[in-house]
Amino acid sequence: MLERAARGFGDVAALRFGPRRVMLLSDPELIREVLVARHREFIKSYALQRARVLLGEGLLTSEEPLHLRQRRLAQPAFHRERIAGYGSVMATYAERVAEGWRPGGEVDVAREMTRLTLSIAGTTLFGADVAGEAEEISAALTDAIGLFDRLVNPLGPLLDRLPTPGTRRMRRARARLDATIYRMIAERRRSGVDRGDLLTMLLLAQDTEGDGGGMSDLQLRDEALTIFLAGHETTANALSWSWYLLARHPEAEAALHAEVDRVLGGRLPTADDLSALPYTRAVLAESMRVFPPAWVLGREPLQDVEIGGYRAPKGSIVLMSPWVTQRDPRWWSDPLRFDPARWTPETEAALPRFAYFPFGGGPRKCIGEGFAWMEGILLLAVFAQRWRLRLVPGHPVETLPQITLRPRHGIRMVAERRGG
Repeated sequence: MLERAARGFGDVAALRFGPRRVMLLSDPELIREVLVARHREFIKSYALQRARVLLGEGLLTSEEPLHLRQRRLAQPAFHRERIAGYGSVMATYAERVAEGWRPGGEVDVAREMTRLTLSIAGTTLFGADVAGEAEEISAALTDAIGLFDRLVNPLGPLLDRLPTPGTRRMRRARARLDATIYRMIAERRRSGVDRGDLLTMLLLAQDTEGDGGGMSDLQLRDEALTIFLAGHETTANALSWSWYLLARHPEAEAALHAEVDRVLGGRLPTADDLSALPYTRAVLAESMRVFPPAWVLGREPLQDVEIGGYRAPKGSIVLMSPWVTQRDPRWWSDPLRFDPARWTPETEAALPRFAYFPFGGGPRKCIGEGFAWMEGILLLAVFAQRWRLRLVPGHPVETLPQITLRPRHGIRMVAERRGG
């Protein structure tokens, strides 16, 4: 629907979702205007405001001045030097999963990547081994994300108060996630051990530029749950779609294998190898162009505003979709073709700034972007060293556009060990 609107009505397309007026922006300059130049004139859209029933006031859902304070407290945990230290954990966990596969065996790579990134997020961000709880936590997250339709439903707040099956699922999902997060917080407070992870930094952080205080347990819960969710869900989706696309484009798969073989020679990759794996990075970049995990962003104007010569009234929704813009033939030649070779420094330099924005932009840009790039590249390299993945014939692969872009039925593949 969004693609048809953009292609049929231009860079500013007017839509209506029930009683809500919606404006879809697909020109990179207009997207930059909303996310960067005039960001103070907007708040997050209705769906993310409603997501507070699950996430509370975390970085994804909070507004100023709380958002700025919380981002200052969390930012040091994502500095380049610190996330580089997580690389060995990422590669080791990936190797453990890769070695557990069997030649000729079927795997659902969407499920496998979700379990893997969940375990990595638990260890690197919170110093906790959640691998044993991964299935239950993943199921709770799936229930929570599956409530996307409810979040955008104008009757959602009313439904939240009724004992419907959806309400019960939402409450069970929140209770399960809360139990894990609050347990991590309580254990860390009792131990007093500085493990150098995100949770320790959030516990110890003080807002030196603001009120000088730290976070309450409730604030810690909101930030930890938000980063726990965002820190594995989007990367798992990006990797899942990458394996799907590589299986359909054997020339790109061969180029990926050649690079990891040449650079790594059979050893595990580290953060120091990232610059030597440009094609691996290009595979991930191109996958997120074609199938962006965060496929749509929304903002709500605080007052009537004019964008691109059109009025967006207060209370309306302004949408910007990486899915739409990153498939626009004005910015991308043969846009539906998966082609990692298009990612050259010259091509990137020539792109309008917001022709590609899988991590958003401006002050609300994803705080974990560097973490996600490193994790995606390292995990691609580990599995590509050992396995060639083939799609199971007849298995349907479809998009499920909820809060993130998941594969609706998973992605079932046959694992073939490289080199026999």
